[in-house]
Amino acid sequence: MSHFLPITLDEVKRLGWETVDVVLVTGDAYIDHPAFGTAVIGRTLEAAGYRVAVIPQPNWRDDLRDFRKFGRPRLFFGVTSGAMDSMVNHYTAARRLRHDDAYTPGGQAGFRPDRATYVYTRILKQIYPDVPVIMAGIEASMRRLAHYDYWDDRLFPSILADTPADLLNYGMGERTTLKIARLLAEGQPVEALHSLPQVAYKINQSIQSIQNIQKNQNPPNPPIIELHSFEECLRSKRAEAENYRIIELESNKIECATLVQRHGDSCIVVNPPEPPMTTEEIDASFDLPYLRQPHPKYKKRGPIPAFDMIRWSVNTHRGCFGGCSFCTISAHQGKQIASRSEASILNEVDTLTHDPDFHGVLTDLGGPSANMWRMKGRNPDLCRKCSRYSCSMPTLCKNLDSDHRPMTDLLRKVSAHPKVKHLYVGSGIRCDLFTDQNGGWNYFRDVVVNHTSGRLKVAPEHTSDKVLSLMRKPSFNLFLETKSRFDAVCRQAGLRYQLIPYFISSHPGCQLKDMADLAVEMKRLGYRLEQIQDFTPTPMTLSTEMYYTGIDPTTMQPVYVATAPAAKKEQNLMFFYYKRECQTAIRQALHRNHLDSYIPRLLGR
Repeated sequence: MSHFLPITLDEVKRLGWETVDVVLVTGDAYIDHPAFGTAVIGRTLEAAGYRVAVIPQPNWRDDLRDFRKFGRPRLFFGVTSGAMDSMVNHYTAARRLRHDDAYTPGGQAGFRPDRATYVYTRILKQIYPDVPVIMAGIEASMRRLAHYDYWDDRLFPSILADTPADLLNYGMGERTTLKIARLLAEGQPVEALHSLPQVAYKINQSIQSIQNIQKNQNPPNPPIIELHSFEECLRSKRAEAENYRIIELESNKIECATLVQRHGDSCIVVNPPEPPMTTEEIDASFDLPYLRQPHPKYKKRGPIPAFDMIRWSVNTHRGCFGGCSFCTISAHQGKQIASRSEASILNEVDTLTHDPDFHGVLTDLGGPSANMWRMKGRNPDLCRKCSRYSCSMPTLCKNLDSDHRPMTDLLRKVSAHPKVKHLYVGSGIRCDLFTDQNGGWNYFRDVVVNHTSGRLKVAPEHTSDKVLSLMRKPSFNLFLETKSRFDAVCRQAGLRYQLIPYFISSHPGCQLKDMADLAVEMKRLGYRLEQIQDFTPTPMTLSTEMYYTGIDPTTMQPVYVATAPAAKKEQNLMFFYYKRECQTAIRQALHRNHLDSYIPRLLGR
């Protein structure tokens, strides 16, 4: 196969198609690569025999001709904001408008609307009221139930209550999308899709009616949990926190309940997810005939930064069992690790080396975390019953096979390819998985010596164990041990490499004193921090629920939260203790908060 999925009517005509089965509408430019969801879903449907066209970054401000160019699809419209939530894509943690967009040619901003999934869905239903519209992607997935929206600073209803969409396909949706297409191709009504796994829908019926729908699920009759209604959550932040505790507990399970939340006279129903993908299934997804390039239409508009960043990287797995409070990966991709086979990975490496633009450097071999490939429970039956938020926190699960030797072996085999001069590991490394018994520290040494370009990035996130506990991250002592081992490896190998830590300010539970302690510790260690960020609440994470409610849903105890812009700015300032132009403001902030004892420790020579 040598053609892109069509994005123009001329391309459809050249393919000899009279109609299109599925039209995918996305807020991103179209890049035919397995790192981009629109390409994955499009190629998956195409492999099953469906005719798929893509409308990338349609103009929503003119006469809407972009939405009409392929006419009425035979089966459905699929809608996504793109690889990011459109609000995260558009705004900084200070709610300032960004001036670039990594998923657009030339990095130009302004080619997608705020809340793109909402906007696209409403337009499509306005033009084609009788054509099913299926929402998917990170924006829809994380907004499937009532959620806090940082940019409007209020609780939002489910995206299904706010749009006329017919269905929401949450998470990584290849299998469910194929089932949707098959049922609609058979002439089934949209209501028949309500029995599918990994979908959410709105229904104006009773709980009894939902139970009748569940009888047709596989496995049938999962338990039903009714959450506090949207209206209750508007009245009570405690009710919202209680809801999140249930939502997370169920999402941690392989076999979980159906969740129901009333919104006025309607119910939002979230069916249990598909079981974790097998190696054969994820191989099939990555082995589809992607052209691994942006559509040629974009050539004159400049490079697409997001594509340039991942072009020479290889993804080894999906999912993450780390359970970090501020992260959406496990909520979207799942807690269970779906690993590609070694053969599939090596085949992709070989494909990349035959690209005429390849110059011998692979920039990454990893996934959401670099070192979770092939990790899973030794006893699958125990995993099916487990509801832990993490397999590594607060301690390593005894059932987890955390052997790092297969990854070390994979690094060696990829490096041995005759056209690979350098292989780097650019994904974040989970040092809390390392033990001397599982080969983790040997893997770490191999990465430092052979697969680092000179700067290895790790993410301790904070120095305060109190804050780290709320982040669900290990003690800062682990970073100190990691740094000690890193320095020892570099001394032995004669390398002048740097270990670069990531940190977050203003996370729930973090006070100015905690940030001052962090700055003092960084000064002691000789760091001038670069990889830092202010906490940004994003829908459907534990940290966001704490930020909004002031309650830790895990314990239902109150949590301090810096929500005022001035307080957040003060915390962020502490990162820059070494900058002369920031020191007056730092001194004033410390004095204002009765932390004068930190002034000589932080700002003295």
